[in-house]
Amino acid sequence: MPEVTEVKETQSAPVQEAVQTAVPAPEAPAVPPRPPVKKPGGKGKKKMIKRIIALAVIAALVGGIGFGMWYLVFREDKSASQPLTDVAGINTIQSVVQGYGNAVPKESAAITLNAAGTVQDVYVSVGQTVFAGQELYTIDSQAARDNLQKAQDEMDKLLEEANNLTVRAPFAGKLMEVKEFQTDDEVSVGTPVARLVNDKKLKLSLYFSYAYENDIRAGQSVDVAIPAVMQAFTGRVEKVNKVSFISPEGGVYFEAVIAFDNPGTLTEGMDASAVLTTAGGADIYPYQNGQTQFYETREIATKAGGPVIGQGNLLNHANVSEGEALLYLGSSTIDEKIQNQQEVLDKAMEAMNNFNAVAPIDGQVFSCTLEPGQEVKEGDTVITISNTTTMIVNIQVDSRNIGFIQAGMTMELTDEMGNPVMGTVTNVAMQGEVGTGTTTYPVTLEVDNSMGTIYNGAWLNYKLVTAESVDCITVPNQCIKRVNDVNGEKQTVVFIQADSKPDNAVELDPASMGEGGATTDRMPTSAEGFWPVPVTTGLSDVYNCEITEGLEAGTTVFTGWGFGQEDNMGGGIMIG
Repeated sequence: MPEVTEVKETQSAPVQEAVQTAVPAPEAPAVPPRPPVKKPGGKGKKKMIKRIIALAVIAALVGGIGFGMWYLVFREDKSASQPLTDVAGINTIQSVVQGYGNAVPKESAAITLNAAGTVQDVYVSVGQTVFAGQELYTIDSQAARDNLQKAQDEMDKLLEEANNLTVRAPFAGKLMEVKEFQTDDEVSVGTPVARLVNDKKLKLSLYFSYAYENDIRAGQSVDVAIPAVMQAFTGRVEKVNKVSFISPEGGVYFEAVIAFDNPGTLTEGMDASAVLTTAGGADIYPYQNGQTQFYETREIATKAGGPVIGQGNLLNHANVSEGEALLYLGSSTIDEKIQNQQEVLDKAMEAMNNFNAVAPIDGQVFSCTLEPGQEVKEGDTVITISNTTTMIVNIQVDSRNIGFIQAGMTMELTDEMGNPVMGTVTNVAMQGEVGTGTTTYPVTLEVDNSMGTIYNGAWLNYKLVTAESVDCITVPNQCIKRVNDVNGEKQTVVFIQADSKPDNAVELDPASMGEGGATTDRMPTSAEGFWPVPVTTGLSDVYNCEITEGLEAGTTVFTGWGFGQEDNMGGGIMIG
């Protein structure tokens, strides 16, 4: 900031003239003193100086901000020009699976009410150990009576479903594509039986030019010609669909669906055409002939499952009436459903007589929200029980190490106090979970907690050495570059420092060199004394990577770019 000198204004005192005389003079008459002389513009000059100072300060601030933006944004960065290096060394490297997981009980049960009611008695408390089948509470419930009615209604539905063991024709027509069944064949729900067609009427789909869009309408009479029988039949336009069918000649056509009665001599797939008439009496012809279709088609399938015990008129081309029996099934499937529902019905009756709950598993009561006299509602979770003798710990293993983890192997864990516990791998997921830059696989461990030292929700640390390489060549991870060579093939390389091109150096695709981007993104060049050589990598940890081929110990390798001091602006070292 430019130096500002403060200017102070001084005002002269009034001046009086003094006259020296040799002899006393007569006393002069008294003269009144003159008022002080005020210099013009005193206050205005002060204001002007203050304005100049303020403008100077603002100009200095704007200049500083502009310089900072130029330095940080627009200044060409010439400081990142020094390559940083390291030396390939001989080390021991391990691949380690480690982390922490949350311990939860292997077996837990939450008891949720399926009906509302009033609590009568509660027989357990939090912290109490219970055994499977032990009574927990008693509730009087009107809702239990509603559940009983619901169970009865479901039983009625199953009884109705039993009627579906007989497969019947949904409408009158002709059977096609009939499936063969043998007595005692086991049939499941949804098994195809036949295709039923309504061949009493046929339909025909034809395309007409949009020039006749206003001349063809639903209900219009049509003359249908069937060349195969050399006959014409009277039909009607059943539906007009304003689609856009494009012909090979570039014409645009809409669809008209025509229905007509079948005298009994026609079937599907017969060539047919139709002629319509405009209001003015002109004939309208379709773009091309069509083929007849059955008016209605229905796929008949079983609605229940069971063994075949008999058949009706289940034959190809057989004419059947609506509701006619086609196939009879046994009741093995439906009987099982009815039996299961009967158990539900029995339980609903029992709950109505004495609405209570028993412990579903052995364990400890972790929560209980019930008190005698309390009103509870459906959906309330009132008791939770957990068996903590065996705890489950879920961990995540990355794709590099998942191949070393197998079900049945043991793994040492430590609790928050550093006490060791042993875990056993019980499940290794085959499907990984893709995250940011890596894929991990869930692994489940079981930990014995018969002593009760591990609490629900406790964090356990785990560590497992999955692989180790002793006395191997290693380099920092940032030395490993994956680039394309001039042939477009992927290469894993390390840039080594050398006075001349090594025999195993490769030539890279210029696009892989990172030129034109940030300085820290580009690769070093031969002009800077570095050459890319292909390498084969092995194990790696957080910091280093094993080189199994392509590099000797003691070789100087490129690690990144360094930033130093410039223009007294300060700086540091950054490894790219």
